[in-house]
Amino acid sequence: MDITLSPTAADLEVAATVEPFLAGIDLDGLNDTNASDRSDENDRLRALPPAELEAAFRDAWPDLQSEIGLRVDGQDIPLELGDVSVPEVGNVELPRTTTFTATAQLPEGDAPVVVTWDSRLGGVAVRQQGLKQEGYTAYLSSGGETAEIPREGARDENWALSLLTYIPVGFEHIVPLGLDHILFVLGLFFLSTQLRPLLWQVTAFTAAHTVTLALAALGIVTVPAAVVEPLIAASIVYVGVENVLSRGLSPWRPFIVLLFGLLHGLGFASVLAEYGLGSQNFVAKLIGFNLGVEIGQLAVIAVGFILVFAAMREFGRAAEQRGRAAIYLALAFIVVPAVFGLFATFGITLDGGLLPLAALVAVLLGLTGAALASEGDESYRQNVANPASILIALVGAYWFVERVFL
Repeated sequence: MDITLSPTAADLEVAATVEPFLAGIDLDGLNDTNASDRSDENDRLRALPPAELEAAFRDAWPDLQSEIGLRVDGQDIPLELGDVSVPEVGNVELPRTTTFTATAQLPEGDAPVVVTWDSRLGGVAVRQQGLKQEGYTAYLSSGGETAEIPREGARDENWALSLLTYIPVGFEHIVPLGLDHILFVLGLFFLSTQLRPLLWQVTAFTAAHTVTLALAALGIVTVPAAVVEPLIAASIVYVGVENVLSRGLSPWRPFIVLLFGLLHGLGFASVLAEYGLGSQNFVAKLIGFNLGVEIGQLAVIAVGFILVFAAMREFGRAAEQRGRAAIYLALAFIVVPAVFGLFATFGITLDGGLLPLAALVAVLLGLTGAALASEGDESYRQNVANPASILIALVGAYWFVERVFL
């Protein structure tokens, strides 16, 4: 959302995928609209010609005003819809971006303006335009409202606040949105139960993606997402396969991880660019985003470490743990599918993140059971690390094919 303020009016220009808005889909925390029980309506709207989708959007605008709005001194200011520009129908499997404008007449005085955005509509980057100096910028990851934006002149942003605001943006890009990055980090983790190989790899990965994230965010390096995303998927395949074939940290592994870190940094930068960082407190926002990414990665590693630590504590006692292992495996392959099957029987659909959550719970329970059945490093490798690495590689291979050919 680009907003231009004058003493008497506010002009908005919004670029958004509006079909989910009209379909009634709750985008808060949703990774894939196909997982929603309203996906059929969303697909129907994607196939509408531009004129028909524009008409549907104009018809829905009175209701949308309760979700997209402006506020001055606690008073809601009505927005009048202007132009609506809808692209031609392309690949209906992919979202299309509609641009619309809206105008609001502001009350007399110089009271600042607050933008409100409902969480159902997902995240939004808000950027103030029309100033000689840098205007206000913010990213509302789950809706909410902006800080007060002055009608004239730029709002001075606090450096520390800018940094803190972008930490959750970076974290969210790993957990829960960055499944490809999560799998890559887990691939690094499963190479060995020893801490030193993990530290070498994570250090190389962090240093590399920090460099390319900064270079790409500054506009010094630009690589199309159509190139970066398949290569990220290929990096996941490589790490998973090498985990199975290698007997430990090879001399070239840190350098390969360094190279892949450069790729992942470009992937992070493509997401960050959508948020409209602006130039005010740019470094603080960049650092905050990178810190959020690192916290997310450490959270993933912590989960893996808890699993491995539990297994290592029981090494040499596998015979005593086979009963517990069987319980975990039964939970993974029988109880979890049965529970979600029961949900479906009562009409509770696996929309939003429920389906991947169910799969993740089942996998973690299964790996925990396999870890309990392990009797040493080699047994752990065969029971846990290799199956997990193969699964990671298969998912990466699917993503590579999808991103290149589908």
